[in-house]
Amino acid sequence: MDWMKITVLTTTIGSEIVSQMLIDAGSQGTIIEDKNDVQMNQRPEGQWDIIDEEIARRIGDDVKVIGFYPMDNRAPDTLSFVKDRARELPAIAPGIDLGKLEVNMSTIDDEDWAENWKSQYKPFRLGKHIVIRPGWEEYDAEPTDKVVTIDPGMAFGTGTHETTGMCVSLVEEYVKSGMDVIDVGTGTGILAIVAAHMGAKHVIASDIDPMAVRVARENIEINGFSDVIEAREGNLLEAANTTAEVVIANIIADVIIMIAAPVRAFIKEGGVFICSGIAREREDEVIEALKKAGYGKLDKRNDGEWTAIACQRD
Repeated sequence: MDWMKITVLTTTIGSEIVSQMLIDAGSQGTIIEDKNDVQMNQRPEGQWDIIDEEIARRIGDDVKVIGFYPMDNRAPDTLSFVKDRARELPAIAPGIDLGKLEVNMSTIDDEDWAENWKSQYKPFRLGKHIVIRPGWEEYDAEPTDKVVTIDPGMAFGTGTHETTGMCVSLVEEYVKSGMDVIDVGTGTGILAIVAAHMGAKHVIASDIDPMAVRVARENIEINGFSDVIEAREGNLLEAANTTAEVVIANIIADVIIMIAAPVRAFIKEGGVFICSGIAREREDEVIEALKKAGYGKLDKRNDGEWTAIACQRD
């Protein structure tokens, strides 16, 4: 079967919004090509870079978000839908720089499609010791590396986004050996697996999407943490029946504002709420909601257009 490849030009901060638009149009997943990801994933000076900087030059200044669709009788309507929605996005997300929102279409065959997105996903480093490795790539680990093997299954995040990187750094800092952890909206399970690598004794990884739960369970098993991590379907209130020293939510600002108060009941006294996926324009709103809900000692991190926060339950 031939596939239609739709590419939308946007910005780093607009990439998640455009990605969701393409998924709403029927894509099973998206590729985000952003030169900022390449810069973020370089090793310290004096070591070999994990990703060649030539990739950044090839990508260019525009962030490209790519979706794939069957080239069947629905393809013209799909393309029209994407173009119409792209024109509407500035009104839907006022105040956010979404870039050009130029829509381009090409076709590829089934085999090329499968290899196209996989070729973009290489091992990369997050935080101090975490290396994310797709299952089809080899990686020679260094002595201090903790390798997380991930198969995103085409439908979920690969971990390259700034929000995940900041969350990993915060998990490395705040999750200690013997702790209980809850990961809300786990997706592929990356953050739950990182928490297990940090020594968490029990992790609940929840997601409202049953396909995400299935993918997370597969990744948990691949990484050897089936005895530590439970992947459960449902939102936080449905999936968690216990408290934890650390609760993680890498979602979006609106959801964090909404769950800031109820999630507090699932955090042990003195425990930490790690939240990310916050556009920098919204960080003041999120901080205000967290303070009103009874959190203190805010540890705020910024990367590009995004913010992550770790805060303590008073």
